[in-house]
Amino acid sequence: MSKIKKILFLTGTRADFGKIKPLIQILENDKGFEVFIFVTGMHLQEEYGYTLIEIERCNFKNIHTFHNHTHETTMDLTLAKTIEGFSGYVKQIKPDLIVVHGDRAEALSGAIVGSLNNILVAHIEGGELSGTIDELIRHSVSKLSHIHFVSSNNAKKRLVQMGEMSESIYVIGSPDIDIMLSKNLPAIESVKEYYEIPFDNFAIAMFHPITTENDKMLKYAENFTQALIESNKKYVVIYPNNDLGSSCIIKCYEKLSQNLNFRVLPSLRFEYFLTLLKNSEFIIGNSSAGVREAPYYGIKTINIGTRQQNRVQNDFILNCDYNKTTILKAISGIKFQKLQILIKSFGKGNSASKFLESLSSQKLWDLNHQKQFIDS
Repeated sequence: MSKIKKILFLTGTRADFGKIKPLIQILENDKGFEVFIFVTGMHLQEEYGYTLIEIERCNFKNIHTFHNHTHETTMDLTLAKTIEGFSGYVKQIKPDLIVVHGDRAEALSGAIVGSLNNILVAHIEGGELSGTIDELIRHSVSKLSHIHFVSSNNAKKRLVQMGEMSESIYVIGSPDIDIMLSKNLPAIESVKEYYEIPFDNFAIAMFHPITTENDKMLKYAENFTQALIESNKKYVVIYPNNDLGSSCIIKCYEKLSQNLNFRVLPSLRFEYFLTLLKNSEFIIGNSSAGVREAPYYGIKTINIGTRQQNRVQNDFILNCDYNKTTILKAISGIKFQKLQILIKSFGKGNSASKFLESLSSQKLWDLNHQKQFIDS
């Protein structure tokens, strides 16, 4: 592979950036690649912490920003706006490969632009089950992508069931595990000082909207918030993502502002979040962090509602419904001790090196841009 390859990453949320950051870093340090990052979505919204700052702190060479936000009730228009902005940037830099992650509208935008412009698209963490509208978007992105970097053999199996070519699927694990298992995470004392967290012992609370249940989100958020208050425990509460229904969750959090049991934050740097998670008593809500990252640290999860219902389940996870009484019962019944870490389903912390190895192979670049459905 003699020609320097231009690799364009697209990121729209703090969550997907945490996943792709190790992949960007390893390519930035390789002379065979030139890396570009298209930053949009939540990263540019002050209400959610303006996390563009965290990307800029990484000192990546080529960062391009684009404001795609319209309103939380117009995901389709946000999608259209992102396609327009991303298409212009793609025509400007002419990448050899577009890399998108997960199940967000931004990822769908990137896959659409790439496939319709005859540019290879790589999808990170396709083939997973997540429920709600997210799952529809994830599978759509996979069908528009030419290359798949998946977190597990089960994910690969699902993509093959969807007609994807086995040779185009690379099992590299979940890239955030690379950061999770790093020895360079900040100390808990530094994290508490940076974010002004006064608690010795605390749990993490993260509650996201469910777009397919938007008519019930206000009640769900009220029950969740009130259960946290009545539990009389200490919590670090992190804002939801910016999907439809997020405003009513943030509105409910206003009643926590004067309560000394709570530290409410719009966002956290990913490494700082991991340190908090590693040192928490438990995590509560409906974030994928509760079913993906928490078990790697031996941290128990109280998973509320339907948002993660199709995800991998294990002994670390206690599921409950949206009822306030049920949530309170779950909190009072959970045992606050670290469990033995047995979960290795999503990699061993070497995803970035596997990613680099795959991109360094001519076999990947020889893949046919014209996709075909493969009968299994």
